[in-house]
Amino acid sequence: VQLQASGGGLVQAGGSLRLSCTASGPIASMYAVGWFRQAPGRGREFVAAVKLTGTSTWYADSVKDRFTISKDNAKNTVYLQMNNLKPEDTAVYLCSVENMPGRVDLSTRYDYWGQGTLVTVSS
Repeated sequence: VQLQASGGGLVQAGGSLRLSCTASGPIASMYAVGWFRQAPGRGREFVAAVKLTGTSTWYADSVKDRFTISKDNAKNTVYLQMNNLKPEDTAVYLCSVENMPGRVDLSTRYDYWGQGTLVTVSS
């Protein structure tokens, strides 16, 4: 499975971006797709996840009510709509696939990773 993340860029605080994560390979029977982010000098941080065979979604408290994760099974793509962006959201955003059920907020649970897309929010 290969994952391609896109949609990052430079945006002013309060603006919006939509990230896409497209999988090449069969992921429909896997458990979840997650978005993580990593800022310079910091560890990988959970952002959001969506269950692939259902409708469950999970969010970090820091992005709840601002970010929305969604999926398009027909396109093998998961989206992350990011609204009301803040400078502290600046990071490389990575998408990943977790094959087996488990905690979605632990990066060590994920089996496949994309290359990441940079989001920069200016104040």
